[in-house]
Amino acid sequence: MKFRLSHWLTAMIFAAMALVSFVNFLGRYLFGYSLAFTEELTVNLFVWLTVLGTGIAFERGGHLGMVTLNNLFPERARRVVVIVSAALGAALFVVVDVMMLKLIHQDVTLFHATSDALGLPVWIYYAGVVALSPAVFVGIYRSTRAGA
Repeated sequence: MKFRLSHWLTAMIFAAMALVSFVNFLGRYLFGYSLAFTEELTVNLFVWLTVLGTGIAFERGGHLGMVTLNNLFPERARRVVVIVSAALGAALFVVVDVMMLKLIHQDVTLFHATSDALGLPVWIYYAGVVALSPAVFVGIYRSTRAGA
């Protein structure tokens, strides 16, 4: 199997989530003290994990599809459906990225919001979605090449 950066990032983020949650578990049940930042970190890491997982799902053909309906089409029509589906998926994620970029701009220029637990600028979490979105586009591209 080839080295895939998105797979390694997914594994590292998942391991970080598990470690943070386990540390919070130990703190809560052994010392009666819960770490407030763990929820903030876990939720935002989960969003990033979802972005990476979306790309991996596209790449593996694991995204939702209507296989029964698709199988009724002739081969040429199936290819068209794969390409149209990929274009729509990519367009949807472009919209997500544009919205994230608008939120980043607003936060940097107007709001200057910080997270409650860690005091980090909120735009950092939004920037993670934009930074990891190439994994989605690569996954869409690879699935289209395999299916078309």
